[in-house]
Amino acid sequence: MRFLLNGKLLASFVAGALPAIAQAQQAPQPQALPEVTVTGTREKELIVETPASIGVIPGETVRLDRPSHPSQIVSQIPGVAVAVTNGEGHTTAIRQPFTTSPVYLFLEDGIPIRSTGFFNHNALYEINLPQAGGIEVIRGPGTALYGSDAIGGLVNILTRTPPSKAEATLFGEVGGHGWWRLLGGGGNSHGDDAWRADLNATHTDGWRDKTGYDRRSGTFRWDRALGGDATLKTVLSFSKIDQETGANSPLPLNDYLNNPTKNNLPIAFRKVGALRLSSSYEREIGNSLVSITPYLRDNSMDLLASFNLNNDPTISYSQNRSYGVQAKWRHNFAGAMRARLIAGVDMEVSPGGRTEDAIRTTTTGAGASRQHLAFTVAGRIYDYDVTYRGTSPYVHGEISPVERLRLTVGLRSDSIGYNFDNKVGGPVTVPAAGGTFPTGVRVYGQAADTKVKFDRSSPKFGATYALAETTHLFMSQTYGFRAPSEGDMFRPSFGTTAAAAQAAAQAALNLKPIKADQLEGGLRGRWGPLSYDVVVYELEKRDDIVSQRDTATNFTTRVNAGRTRHRGLEIGAGLPLGGQFRLDGAFSFASHKYVDFVTSNGDFSGKDIEAAPRTLGNTRLTWTPRPGARLQLEWINVGRYWLDAANTARYGGHDLFNLRGNWPIGHGLTVFATINNLANKRYADSAQISSSTQVFSPGLPRTLYAGLEAQW
Repeated sequence: MRFLLNGKLLASFVAGALPAIAQAQQAPQPQALPEVTVTGTREKELIVETPASIGVIPGETVRLDRPSHPSQIVSQIPGVAVAVTNGEGHTTAIRQPFTTSPVYLFLEDGIPIRSTGFFNHNALYEINLPQAGGIEVIRGPGTALYGSDAIGGLVNILTRTPPSKAEATLFGEVGGHGWWRLLGGGGNSHGDDAWRADLNATHTDGWRDKTGYDRRSGTFRWDRALGGDATLKTVLSFSKIDQETGANSPLPLNDYLNNPTKNNLPIAFRKVGALRLSSSYEREIGNSLVSITPYLRDNSMDLLASFNLNNDPTISYSQNRSYGVQAKWRHNFAGAMRARLIAGVDMEVSPGGRTEDAIRTTTTGAGASRQHLAFTVAGRIYDYDVTYRGTSPYVHGEISPVERLRLTVGLRSDSIGYNFDNKVGGPVTVPAAGGTFPTGVRVYGQAADTKVKFDRSSPKFGATYALAETTHLFMSQTYGFRAPSEGDMFRPSFGTTAAAAQAAAQAALNLKPIKADQLEGGLRGRWGPLSYDVVVYELEKRDDIVSQRDTATNFTTRVNAGRTRHRGLEIGAGLPLGGQFRLDGAFSFASHKYVDFVTSNGDFSGKDIEAAPRTLGNTRLTWTPRPGARLQLEWINVGRYWLDAANTARYGGHDLFNLRGNWPIGHGLTVFATINNLANKRYADSAQISSSTQVFSPGLPRTLYAGLEAQW
C-alpha cells in the first residue's frame, strides 16, 4: 500500500512538472546534463538510462574551484551537503541528517576508500580532492555492484586521466589564518603508456585557537594498452594529515557570538595515514568485458578525540590493512532488446586492531564551558586485533523490451564478518581523579574472543523511459544495509560498575545491521536552454545504529533503535542567461522523522530528527567574459534544524555567499582568488545541546585566498 501511495505521488509530481517545463523558452545551443556516468556499473553508461539519482561534478569544475574541503563543492549536487568538523574532517548529509554514522560509501575510482569494518566518517580527507578528475554521487542505496555502507548514498572521487602529450601545472596559494597551499602535477604519454602525477602540500594555522593542520597528499596513475583490446590502469594514492582537532569545539551562545576563536578542547589531535594501490585489468572480448581489480589499502590513525573529552576522554591508535579484489564480467547480447548482463564478486580481507588508553584531563570551568588544558595517561583500556572478511557476489541485468524503455534488475549477496582477538582479559577500572570525572570510576567491559558474521541479500529494481529525445523518466526500488563497524561492536562505552560495563560489551556484540529500502522517481533532461533533474524519494531505515547521548551527562551508548523515514524533493537546474552569464542551482526539501524510536532517553516517535535541515540550496551565477576567465557568485543555504531528538530547541539555519574567480594573464599564467563567507556571517558548522545547554560550533569568517597557476 505504501508503494502504491508513493506511485500516485510520483505520478502527480510528473504530471505537474511537465507543464512547467513546457513553459520555458527555447534558445540555441542548449546546455545538456552530463551524458555519461561510470559509478553505477563501474564503466561508462548513459546517465539517461541509469535508474538512480546520480549527480556529477566534472573534473574541470574541480580544477577551477580547487576546494580545500568537500563542503566547498559537493553542495552543487541536489540534496548533498558536507559540514566541517575538525580541520579537514566532515559530517555528511545525503538523504540523512548531518551524521557521523556509517551510512555512506566513499570511493576512489569505484574502490572503497576504507574497509567496511573500519569505517571513518571523515574518509574524504584521505582523498586528494582538489586534484581529482571529477566527483559522482549516487543519492540513496547504491546499485547491485555496491553493498554495505551505501544507504544514504555513495560518493565516488575520480582520478585524473593521463594527458595525451606532455603537460605540467604548478599552483601556489596563500590566504587568511596562515593558509598556504602548493599543488603540482603533470604527465605525458609514450607509445602504449600514459601517466599522471599530482602532489598537494597544505598548511593552515586555523582561524580558532590551536586548530591548525598540515596535509601531504599525492596521486599517481599509469595507464597501459596491452594489446588485444586489453588495458591496465594502476593508481597509487596517499595522504598524511596532522591536525589539531579542536575546530569543532562547541561554544555556549555568548562565546559563539562574541568569542568564536575560543577553543575549549585544545589538547585534541588527529594524525592520519592512508595509502591505496590498485591495478585494474580490463579486456574486451567481442561483446564481453572482463575486469579484474586487485587492491591494497593501509590506514592508520593516532587520535585524541575532541568529541569524547566531555564524556569518555581517551587516546587511541587504530590501524588496518586491506587486501581485496573486484572481479566483473559484462556481456552485451546481440538483438533488438539491447540486453546486458553483469556478474561479479567483491572479496576483501582486512586485518587490523586498536589500542586505547584512558586519560585524565586538567580542566577549568564546568558544563558546556569546560576547557580541557592538559592530560595524563591513566592506563590501557582496549587492546585487540580484529580481522574483517567479506565475500559479495552480485548480478545485474538490463533489457529494453521497447525502444524507449530500459529495465534494470540486480541482486547482491553480502557475507561479511569479523574474527576478534582480545588481549585484555576482563573489565578494566579507571579511578577518577579530577577533570571530567572528579569522583567514582570508569569501567570498560571486554568481549571474549569471538567470530561475528552477517549475511544479507539486497535486490534492486529500476526503469527509465524516454518521454522524448531530451526528456527521460526513471523509477527505482532499492534496498541497502550497513553492518556494524569494529568500533561499534568491540569498543563499547564505559559503565560505572563492572556489571554495567560487561553488559554494554555484550550488548555491542548483539548489534544488528542497519536496513533500508528506498522508492524514488525522477524526471531529467532539457527544454531549450534549460537543463533539469527533478527527483522525489522516500527512504526508510530500520534498526539504525545510533550513538545515544544523554544531553545532561553527555554519556553515550550505541544501540539499534527503531525506524526512521526520510522523504524529499531534489531539483537541479542549469540555464544560460544569454551573453556570457549562466545560472545553476541545486535545491532540496526534505522531512526526516523518527517513526518508531524508543530509547532509554525517551520515546521520540513522530519527532523530527535532530541535525536534519529541511532545506539545502546552492545557487551559482557565473560570468565568463572570455575563454579561460570566470567570475562566480555562490549562495549556499542550510535550513533550520532541531538541536535534539526531543525537539526542544532549533538552530535557525544560515545563508552564505562565496565569490571566486580566475583570470588568465598570458604566458600560461592564471590568477585565482576566492572570498569565502563574503558577508562575514556568523554561522554554525554544527549545533546541539550539551550539558543541557545549547552549543554552537562557529564556522569560518570572511577569508580571502589568492593564488597563481603556471601551465606549460
